[in-house]
Amino acid sequence: MNVLVIPEDFRKDQYILKPLFERLFRSLGGRRARVRVCQDPALGGIGEALKSERILEIVSRYEGMTEIFILCVDRDGVATRRRRLDRLEREFGNDRVFVAENAWEELETWVLAGVDLPRDWSWADVRSEVHVKERYFDVLARKRRVADGPGGGRKALGEEAARRIPAIRQKCREDFDHLAGRLGDFAMPGG
Repeated sequence: MNVLVIPEDFRKDQYILKPLFERLFRSLGGRRARVRVCQDPALGGIGEALKSERILEIVSRYEGMTEIFILCVDRDGVATRRRRLDRLEREFGNDRVFVAENAWEELETWVLAGVDLPRDWSWADVRSEVHVKERYFDVLARKRRVADGPGGGRKALGEEAARRIPAIRQKCREDFDHLAGRLGDFAMPGG
């Protein structure tokens, strides 16, 4: 099964999304998934990622070689973002498997849910923070001395977090776990 994950900007997001979705599909116990992160065309931001014409460009390019399309964007504190993703799912999900999710509040939150946090950090504070990258993720990447690595530490921390998919699902029920549940239906043989 071929899965294409569509990020708002692949340059850093690929280091989070690829390991998380590879492990997620493995944990779902269904068909073997080959996960690819869309790099061409490069969307370069949330504005482009939410445009129907850009999604059509991607779907048209990869149709026939992809069984599941997953659009993953940051919520960025925009409570109405889910409505736009629902419209995109209706628009592109009729003839193919197309699901969309917004990470609360940023993809880096999913990584933080799967790694050991400093003792003086509260998960509730991390989860409620809109600027997770700056306030928590970048700080942790520096503390762990991986900030100079690929993706500003996202490769190292993303791979570490991917080993703890159940923890991410438990801590991020509204977004990551919700998406995992929806994907589980398609991951099983005959799904």
